[in-house]
Amino acid sequence: MSEPGGSDGYDFVVVANRLPVDFSVRSDGGVDWQRSPGGLVTALEPVMQHNEGAWVGWSGAPDLAHEPFDADGMRLVPVTLSAEEIQRYYEGFANDTLWPLYHDVVATPSYHRAWWDAYRAVNQRFADAAAAQAAQGAVVWVHDYQLQLVPKMLRDLRPDLRIGFFDHIPFPPIELFQQLPWRRQIVEGLLGADLLGFQRGGDASNFIRAVRRLTDYTTRGPIVTLTDADGRPGRHVRAAAFPISIDSHRFDALARTPEVQQRAKEIRSELGDPDVVMLGVDRLDYTKGIRHRIKAYGELLQDGRLDVERSTLVQVASPSRENVGAYQELREQVEGLVGRINGEFGEYGHAAISYMHHSYPPEEMAALYLAADVMLVTSLRDGMNLVAKEYVAARSDERGVLVLSEFTGAADELAPGPVLINPHDIDGMKDAIVAAAQMDPREQRRRMRRLRRRVMSDDVAKWAESFLGVLTALPHRSSHV
Repeated sequence: MSEPGGSDGYDFVVVANRLPVDFSVRSDGGVDWQRSPGGLVTALEPVMQHNEGAWVGWSGAPDLAHEPFDADGMRLVPVTLSAEEIQRYYEGFANDTLWPLYHDVVATPSYHRAWWDAYRAVNQRFADAAAAQAAQGAVVWVHDYQLQLVPKMLRDLRPDLRIGFFDHIPFPPIELFQQLPWRRQIVEGLLGADLLGFQRGGDASNFIRAVRRLTDYTTRGPIVTLTDADGRPGRHVRAAAFPISIDSHRFDALARTPEVQQRAKEIRSELGDPDVVMLGVDRLDYTKGIRHRIKAYGELLQDGRLDVERSTLVQVASPSRENVGAYQELREQVEGLVGRINGEFGEYGHAAISYMHHSYPPEEMAALYLAADVMLVTSLRDGMNLVAKEYVAARSDERGVLVLSEFTGAADELAPGPVLINPHDIDGMKDAIVAAAQMDPREQRRRMRRLRRRVMSDDVAKWAESFLGVLTALPHRSSHV
């Protein structure tokens, strides 16, 4: 590599909290890595390979320093974080300050200056690493709430770059956002980008309102006009919705394989061949409405509107942020609720709720989706919720019913195909669950066809293409703002 901005840098650089690989350290001190599955790398890999791209991210392990290396046609550039930085920047500011604040304060955010200092320092390290990899005039795409200061830091280092930022989670209304002591710095950090992508139109509007409230910049529709050093109009920043999706054709093909179809039959058999299998698949996170869902299901058994012999709920709750206190507490509450309902309504050889606190590979997930008559997505707030789209992609049989929280980005895109619910309204959710369980097969087909048309046409490759198409088409003004 030459100096930053040299001719042999990379024309396309992705900056994300994590690299698309998992590292493990051998007993001899050597490092092994393997590809970690994920929608983002699936979407960006063809672009990376076509453009000779580099991916800047953390390895996922503390104090693991590693030189940049090539894998799957990509340059991977590890950013080293100390154990203290992981605790303050990642578990602290990202996941105990920003995450709850951006998800409607479902849990109370914590505001600590030491966490903010670590967030700022780590963002600078990511920006420095990206600046060192990017060729002159390169496109740099920064991802998500952990790295909101990177766009401005990067522009300060490299005004020649074209910078995009995509926010995978909701952006909060100004009334909540202004709780954040460092609200102005976050807005200024994001405005370092040329294009800001959000999951929903409402998120982009929330950001524009924050700019109007917290800065003196001019806004017109989705465009923010910054001022140069002399106070004259300078660079333009565009904020717009680019709803993310999944690799729907790959998931559809996986669910059509004989092995997955057979496994779906085995799952129903292992559950005792109930008439109705309901399914919840979530990270164990307080934003996902898991307690609300289980409470509603338990009440339906108690009311006699569902029969434990003829229906069952499978809840997959993959481990998440287990060092954050709120998550440990949530796990105890969910497992206590499941245990109480199983104790009260379960029978020999048949649990009312089958609860799994671990992750599954894509093949098993596809089989679970095929085995489920009703998919329950009850998030209290979700940027998108890709599980809803995976369920639809798996259902080439045009059966099954998606019960979907109206507080997900997916609800904006997929209505009127799903049965929409307000997860805070337990009685309304119970009615929706019963309606889904009893839905006529013709009505299921009508809804699922509509859902599949949307999910199969708007896949993750189209999302990346759409965002990058707008970013590269924007007039490039590299004035140092």
